[in-house]
Amino acid sequence: MKITRQEFMRGTVGALAGAALAAPRGVTAQAVPPRAPRKDEKAAIKGTTKAIARFAVSARLADMPAAVVAQGKRCLVDGFGVTLAGSTVEGSHILRNYAKATGGKSEATILGSGGLKVTASLAALANGGSGHAMDFDDTQLSTTPDRTYGLLTHPTIPAMAAALAVAERRNVSGAAFLEAFLVGFEAECKIAEAIDPSHYTRGFHSSGTIGTFGAAIAAARLMALSEPQVEHLLAIAASLAAGIRVNFGSMTKPLHVARASESGVFAADMAGHGFTGGAEGLDGEWGFFQVLGGGADINRLLPVMGKPYTIVDPGVSIKPYPCGVLSHPSMDAMLALVTENNLQPAQVKAVRLRAGSNILQPLRYATARTELEAKFCVPFLLTSILLRRRAGVREFTDAFVSSAEVQQTMPKVTTVFDAAIEAQGFEKIRSIVEIDLVDGRALRRPSDDRYRGGPDRPFSTQELRDKFTDCAQLVLSPERMERALTAIENVDGLANIQMLVATMA
Repeated sequence: MKITRQEFMRGTVGALAGAALAAPRGVTAQAVPPRAPRKDEKAAIKGTTKAIARFAVSARLADMPAAVVAQGKRCLVDGFGVTLAGSTVEGSHILRNYAKATGGKSEATILGSGGLKVTASLAALANGGSGHAMDFDDTQLSTTPDRTYGLLTHPTIPAMAAALAVAERRNVSGAAFLEAFLVGFEAECKIAEAIDPSHYTRGFHSSGTIGTFGAAIAAARLMALSEPQVEHLLAIAASLAAGIRVNFGSMTKPLHVARASESGVFAADMAGHGFTGGAEGLDGEWGFFQVLGGGADINRLLPVMGKPYTIVDPGVSIKPYPCGVLSHPSMDAMLALVTENNLQPAQVKAVRLRAGSNILQPLRYATARTELEAKFCVPFLLTSILLRRRAGVREFTDAFVSSAEVQQTMPKVTTVFDAAIEAQGFEKIRSIVEIDLVDGRALRRPSDDRYRGGPDRPFSTQELRDKFTDCAQLVLSPERMERALTAIENVDGLANIQMLVATMA
């Protein structure tokens, strides 16, 4: 029996929607149709490729405000910490084995691997994958209600992994590495802010797609590519950029960032050898913004590259929990209720999280079977807080997720779509935690708009160091951790990037 293409697609999409993309309880799954381009859109998206290429070759560390440099170092402390921790998980082991088996020149080091050196692109792949493996890396903030908080990029890891690999291959100074990282970080964030939000809502994972550009520009800066070469690089990167949200809760989500890091180095290498791409790879009818994003607001990019740097305004958030950032204010609210009332699990009859679609759709698992699913499962996240009063690297294990106490408690936790919260917009993470107790009492706490780890409630230097050591202790001795922290915090004074890599190899 023959079926039409339309019938086939309806059946395929229906099967995916019913299984892998099932909406969380309380949320109606709705397909988001591609937005039709405005009549002036082709003309409107013009000049972005040249603007980014110009910035990529002209920005200088010496000209960056002190706050940008300082925050860059803080992001690197966090980024290296979560990369070391992430190097211990199964998916990272698989990537390392792949890199080792693939072979090639010994150009750059895979962190947490006992000093294994591979080609720069493979090192970027492995370190990028480790950096996002625990979903513990930082998050770009949005500036307006239509740019959803937490759904832009995880900006540090792609730029850091690519810059580190190329810096080691080229034997450059710590200052050159920091400069390349900050330039890639800024370009990545401005692209993410400019692209139409439908890029994410239609299913693209922006840390994988747009992270490719951050990695590519960081690599290009260290390779001293010319402005025309960077234009070609952007077109090459646009064809390599990939990642879809169906893979959330699996090893392939961190693979998005791994491939973004690798593809950035590959694109820069190709452009540096004279490989060409289409003119204006980001612009016009067939450019990245229109094809993968449904458009862009270039006013968020053209006049504001480095004016100010996104890393300080609006800034980034450093995660207190190794899971989807959209859950963190809710987890903090749950923690406050549990500790302030000294609640024991047996006292709790039911827990509800009231939130909008910006939280409930990405955190889509109604129950968790593995630690990867648990990172996007509200019932597990609140259950962990209730049972352990924490949710850290020791809780996100298959053993804890599958334990009897967790599996028996998760059904008590449900989610509720709240239209009033939805109507307030998505530039902040808003939710309400409600707890019904066995004795008849009801507890309620809204999440705090001042997100812990964000610019309004930043980690202190000691808290940031504590997070680094909590992560790094999985692979480094206390003495080596202190050496690594000192090297990262003073990276711009290192004569050679090898001095930094040696502390973590």
